[in-house]
Amino acid sequence: MRKYETIFILQPELSEDDIKSVTAKAQDVISAYKGECFRMDDWGIRKLAYPIKKSARGRYYYLRFDGNSALIAELERRLRLDDKVLRYQSVNITDLPERIVPEKKVDAPEAEAVTEEGQEEVVIAEESAE
Repeated sequence: MRKYETIFILQPELSEDDIKSVTAKAQDVISAYKGECFRMDDWGIRKLAYPIKKSARGRYYYLRFDGNSALIAELERRLRLDDKVLRYQSVNITDLPERIVPEKKVDAPEAEAVTEEGQEEVVIAEESAE
């Protein structure tokens, strides 16, 4: 299976029920074609670069899933037919490296211990050189 990302833009004035119906349809297509949905994020309402169907804003959704080409074809077909969807784009990310999520900062005592060890190693190296 290949890894895919799809971003689709919905009309900004849709009700919660309309939004849930579009996202549920997308997830139903993925499960019907034996794909696996990993992430569905609502990026919120943002300003568009140019008006689409007389809308200056749109509600962005990010979808990350695994599937095959038949799944992509059906998902894009359903998004194209839905009047609530302004735009969509799917990208194959199979060959791209996984994004590393930054971890939380290390506690200060641990950071000091690493610094002290690093300094001790430097001092030992200088003594052996003399």
